[in-house]
Amino acid sequence: MNELNIQDILKRLPHRYPLLLVDRVVEIEVGKRLRALKNVTMNEPHFEGHFPNLPVMPGVLIIEALAQAAALLAFVSEDKYGENATVYFAGIDKARFRRPVTPGDQLELVANVSRRRAGMWQMETVALVDGVEVASALLMATLREYAQ
Repeated sequence: MNELNIQDILKRLPHRYPLLLVDRVVEIEVGKRLRALKNVTMNEPHFEGHFPNLPVMPGVLIIEALAQAAALLAFVSEDKYGENATVYFAGIDKARFRRPVTPGDQLELVANVSRRRAGMWQMETVALVDGVEVASALLMATLREYAQ
């Protein structure tokens, strides 16, 4: 598996519009690394109020996009869970924002596994626009099965 299209993403993440923030996964090294894309468009609801005359993507949504990319990496890397599983965000450290993200930008979301122990994943993540870092964070997540 080298890529995930939107249908593959929808099968693995519980998020839906307007909170689904990964459009496509373009590269996966199972258990190691994932690279995904999020196209930033003016018609997203947060731009109506953040900020109307100078639209800037909220930092918390950039972190959420990174968390979703990290969740996809954890999900495709674990083979013991079936369709009744989800990845829960467990922590964030060292979040940094380097420059604004605006409509027309394409976020490149990169997640690299830095540690995996006892069901917990720690990932170094970075968001880039045109190869320039716009945000980064160390994220923790866990994959759990749930009953339907």
